[in-house]
Amino acid sequence: MRVVKELVREEIRVSIFSWNNKYIIKYELGPMEQTFKLSEMDVLEESELDAFLEGSFFEEIKNRFEEMGNSFRRQVENL
Repeated sequence: MRVVKELVREEIRVSIFSWNNKYIIKYELGPMEQTFKLSEMDVLEESELDAFLEGSFFEEIKNRFEEMGNSFRRQVENL
C-alpha cells in the first residue's frame, strides 16, 4: 500500500492510499471513519483526487460525521 497524501482539513484527517489498482480515501474524525474506494482507472492524474477534499462532497462528509457522532453518543448514553 502506497501513501499518496495525508493531511488534516477542518479537524478531519484525510489519508489517500493506492492499493490493488484502487485509491482508498479515508476520512477520520475522533472514533469515526469513512472510507471510499475508487478505481485507479477512473483517475487520470493523482491531482484529480483533490476534488474529494473540497466542495459539496467534503461538506457531505462533515454532515455524515455529525450524524454518526450523534448516533454514537446516543448509543453510549444508553449503555
